[in-house]
Amino acid sequence: MSKFPCKTTLAVSALLGATAYAVAQMSTGGPMGMHGPVQQGDMMSQMHSQMMQHQGGMHGGMNDNMNGGMGMHGSMHGQQFAVTGAPISPGQDAFGTIQEIVQILQSDPKTDWSKVNIDALRQHLIDMNEVTIHAAATPRLLDNGIEFTVTGEGRTLEAVKRMVPAHVNELRETGWRATSDDLPNGVKLTVLASEAQPLIKLKALGFMGIMVQGGHHQPHHLMMATGQFPMH
Repeated sequence: MSKFPCKTTLAVSALLGATAYAVAQMSTGGPMGMHGPVQQGDMMSQMHSQMMQHQGGMHGGMNDNMNGGMGMHGSMHGQQFAVTGAPISPGQDAFGTIQEIVQILQSDPKTDWSKVNIDALRQHLIDMNEVTIHAAATPRLLDNGIEFTVTGEGRTLEAVKRMVPAHVNELRETGWRATSDDLPNGVKLTVLASEAQPLIKLKALGFMGIMVQGGHHQPHHLMMATGQFPMH
């Protein structure tokens, strides 16, 4: 996989260099500039066509190696968009996450569409937004840890009660000393210090710094979309 970015960079650099040389020749009255406006346009058109052919070849080579990983696919597309000036941002994080999952499912011939539930993933992403943006997290320092009272109302409260206890389970699996207790208006999250997670680090991380620990969110998104993992 590492060969593709290098080849892409060399190919694009060569093409841009050729274009710059041609423009310089035309502007200084060099050999290319002597042919007149019509032939200059023809030459530029040919160079543009060649550039597009090279991009097409790189795109095809990338498609032939899609099994090597979606990251390379995105990187190649990003380089092409950088050359053509076309936008690549979906405009909204949740939209982009759902788009990524749908593309993965559509590219996999083994996808069982009878089990796919994209709306479950959408609801989870709404939960993530509510907890990240709207939940209130009040810290209380303990002798050997930190306690957060995480509260909210309406949709935010629902999200807090789903996400915080579920994340505590993930923290425990990765060695964190964490517990959660249900409250009428939210959840109490308690995280105790340890050699690996000293108190000074817990204080610096705060509620959201602790909530983002681990890499389980990304694979869980795909599992939720395919009905393999309950929404939390």
